[in-house]
Amino acid sequence: MADEVGFMMTPSVKKTWARRARTPVVPYRNRRQKKVSVLGAVALHAATGVVDLLCDFHPDSYVRGEQAAAFLHRVLAEYPGGPIDLAWDNLAAHKSPIVREVVADHPRLTLHYLPPYAPDLNAAEGVWSLTKYHRMANHTIEELAALEAEARRHLGDVGADQGLLRSCFRGAGLALLIPSAQ
Repeated sequence: MADEVGFMMTPSVKKTWARRARTPVVPYRNRRQKKVSVLGAVALHAATGVVDLLCDFHPDSYVRGEQAAAFLHRVLAEYPGGPIDLAWDNLAAHKSPIVREVVADHPRLTLHYLPPYAPDLNAAEGVWSLTKYHRMANHTIEELAALEAEARRHLGDVGADQGLLRSCFRGAGLALLIPSAQ
């Protein structure tokens, strides 16, 4: 399951605890909508049940066809041999001519497109939600490089936790695809 997310310089403000009559304030500067785009996949090794998180970071950029094609090449390199089935949404970049060319050149790669407006079917959405709206909520990061470093750190922590990655699969209704042996 693959998807993209944007980590914004403007923080995602969440409820928090504070002393009575002391409203917490999250200071930030809103100069320009800088962001770090991340294209990632929650990958299941069907034979072993191990779940991986692959991420490509694109600071101050959007995900376009070129980035999507480069990500597919990375997936192919990370998982040599055997078929690869990759599901993602209907973003125009995912259907671009350069992406279609990658698929045509690598017959072991099959792309599946999720129905429109169905993020609940994508395990990667759980990773993004956990990272962006929980672990990085209320941040006060002011530099793009620091935002990228923080996103890398939190995604690395989530990617290292098999329990969290498995819960993202379960949240997308894919629990039956994961072998019970750990």
